[in-house]
Order: sequence, then structure tokens, then C-alpha cells
Amino acid sequence: MSDLTQKRCVPCEGGVEPLSRAEAESLLKQLDPAWQLAEDGKSIHREYKFRNFYRTMSFVNAVAHIANSEDHHPDLEIGYGYCRVKFNTHAIGGLSENDFICAAKVDALPPVD
Repeated sequence: MSDLTQKRCVPCEGGVEPLSRAEAESLLKQLDPAWQLAEDGKSIHREYKFRNFYRTMSFVNAVAHIANSEDHHPDLEIGYGYCRVKFNTHAIGGLSENDFICAAKVDALPPVD
């Protein structure tokens, strides 16, 4: 398990610089290899596949619980059998450690399929 899962998100209301591409790439190594850094370096994303809509929604609800607990919310795109998760820190227009903390906690969820 990544040490990121042991951390908590800290409030970010702006006023700090987003992570550099090198910093983001370093933190990305602590996540499941399916996570990808966007070309512009301002977000990370991953797609999950499921057998049916029920399992997709079970996963989405678990992600929502993490997001609410950490007060750091991803963009989600859902449909029958899939969920795309994207993290970035809107207040700074890029990535913060919070994005990687939440992604690591999503990685730690038990499989629903």
C-alpha cells in the first residue's frame, strides 16, 4: 500500500503553485500504473471497467465517500460498465499532492468486479 493512503488532504484555496511535471511524475510512480498524467501535466486520470451498471455505481459511491471524507472531489464520467476518474486541484489550475492522495485511496478500494 502506498504511503499516500496514510495522508490526509489539506485544504487548498489557491495561492500555491501546482506541482511541476517532474513532481507529478514522481508521485505518479506511487499509484497503480493505469493512472496517466495528462499531456498538459495539469491532471491525472484513469478508466475503470465493470460487468454492469450496478457494479459501476457501487464503485462510484465508494469514490464519492473518499472524496467527501477528504474534501477533494474528482471529475467522474460514468456509464454502463465504466467510470473515468480525473483528479486535479481546481483552485490552483493543476495538480497538488491532494490529487495523488485521493487517487491512492481509490486504488486501495477492494475490487467490485
